[in-house]
Amino acid sequence: MLAHAREEMSKGQAERLMPMLSDVSDGFAVDALAVCTGPGNFTGIRIAVAAARGLALSRGIPAVGVSALDSLAPLQGEALVVADARQGRLYSQLFRDGQAVNAPDMLEIDEIAQAAPQCWHIVGHRAEEVAERLASTDWREAPHADLAAIARLAAERIAAGTVERPAPLYLRPADAAVPSEAPPTLLP
Repeated sequence: MLAHAREEMSKGQAERLMPMLSDVSDGFAVDALAVCTGPGNFTGIRIAVAAARGLALSRGIPAVGVSALDSLAPLQGEALVVADARQGRLYSQLFRDGQAVNAPDMLEIDEIAQAAPQCWHIVGHRAEEVAERLASTDWREAPHADLAAIARLAAERIAAGTVERPAPLYLRPADAAVPSEAPPTLLP
């Protein structure tokens, strides 16, 4: 990874993304794109994945998706990786030597405390809180996906030939409500 940028924002991701990409990639020959596929903010993840796929298609280069949980998994040892899912819940996944042991899930913190091995290292957002519930002293707070790990994992997947089109990793439904009115009737 030669350059990176991160901006916290609650709105305006679509308008800010392309100028930000232009600033970061200025002067570099880009031969692949790596994108965080979530889990996370529904709209932000959708925007990032769509932009990566569109740019990769237009440039004829691969786009590789990497989950935020994968990016936080330590390469050695056993770890419970957690990320804030809001509304008192956490995204979680178990890893052994950097490889997923189970599918990612979204649980209440008490459910994680019941399901997680207590001797495992805990890493991620709210890791201290989870460690407290598990009576563990082996934890590391990481509030964001690891950008360097996303780049490394993407490069490894490209080298191994295991590149799949990136897709958002949604573990919860969108917060937007379905309209209660019937859609209009279209005339032929």
